[in-house]
Amino acid sequence: MATGNYRVKTDKDWNSIYYRFKQGKQFDFELSTGIETPKGRWSSSKQEILSTAEMDYKAANIKLKEFNTYILKEFQSSKLDSQIITSRWLKEKISSFFNRETYNPEIDNKVFFAHYITKFIEEARNKKNKRGTTISSRTIQHYRTTLIKIQEFESYEGKKLKLTDIDIKFHGKFVLFLEEQQHLNPNTIGGYIDNIKLFCRTADQKDYNVSKDYKLSDFYSPTNETNDVYLTEEEIDKIYNHKFEQDYLTNARDWLIIGVWTGLRVSDLLKLRLEDIKDGLIYNVNKKTDYPAIIPVHHHVEEILNRLSGLPRKISEQKFNKYIKEACKLAGITEKVEGAKIVPVEVVGINEKITKIHRKKKGIYPKHELVSSHTCRRSFATNHYGKLDTLTIMKITGHVTESQFLAYIKITPKEHAEKLRAHWVNQRKAA
Repeated sequence: MATGNYRVKTDKDWNSIYYRFKQGKQFDFELSTGIETPKGRWSSSKQEILSTAEMDYKAANIKLKEFNTYILKEFQSSKLDSQIITSRWLKEKISSFFNRETYNPEIDNKVFFAHYITKFIEEARNKKNKRGTTISSRTIQHYRTTLIKIQEFESYEGKKLKLTDIDIKFHGKFVLFLEEQQHLNPNTIGGYIDNIKLFCRTADQKDYNVSKDYKLSDFYSPTNETNDVYLTEEEIDKIYNHKFEQDYLTNARDWLIIGVWTGLRVSDLLKLRLEDIKDGLIYNVNKKTDYPAIIPVHHHVEEILNRLSGLPRKISEQKFNKYIKEACKLAGITEKVEGAKIVPVEVVGINEKITKIHRKKKGIYPKHELVSSHTCRRSFATNHYGKLDTLTIMKITGHVTESQFLAYIKITPKEHAEKLRAHWVNQRKAA
């Protein structure tokens, strides 16, 4: 006698329900139904999903019972027609039944947004971008952070969000939550909104029941001009020529100088090897974008390599960020400038738990306090802008679009005016 029963094979946050159909030693097949159950909510003895607020478990249980009855009837009909029962036969019956009933827990309007994001992240690990490379671990981590922010917002609101809830009203509340409760800056919030729009767009493309508000101009990604500083060439010379009494500051200074004259991200800079430098050229494959770049060795960098007979001692990013502030202070980079500094704040997390963390806060600070590992690449891009063609700089920094690059550099209106004045002076001399 043929029998069918359900089970789950995993113990994740969400788990697929499998249907096993067998008859003695004649056949034994098991396939996923496409229905998922939250962790710990499946009862093998009752063959049903237990009560849960995570999904419409009653509707799912009805479908599971109906499907078992349907399969047994189809099996009897197939026997009369002398059909051979195979795994493909079962797969077709599963597809036919659920598609015919237009039931899919992911397309159903009761699907939860956090659940969808979790599945999106799992699938993203195996996807490739437009350049044919896999999505970077950094991007995946940003997706995960966005998921955490959604979960913290749900906890704050006391409500689990469905895909249909991601509308203009949600946008306003979510942005306000991140501003007032999480103390995040507009650019960071904008990154989360960008991801949310991506999640909604991909769900929409797959015919999920999604609010269309994500397409509206009012569903915007907040942004503002970054306050990160850069070091001018004069300031770089001051730091380069300063004699430090402490060896650890000299070592950090040397890495800083290499950074401002190579434009490398800190993740690439501090992992630079001597074998990456050949015939006066630095060969680097950008860790974030997987983009190859070849950078000539600046005379400051050449002097450091010759003095040390190699690269400076290895240093952690945390210590690098700490020591270069101290080095810049001793070198006289103390002018008061506008910027954003990391300060302790209290934020509201999951279950409204208050957590003390650090966030950037705008203000007027001594410049050395604002110098960080990001200063290296930004200084390289800004100091060479207008002296080299933009495409050449972008090839070294790894920026993909010119608009992205122009938003990154830090040229003030006064500096633009000075560049134009210098151009006119050179024109007059040449005349």
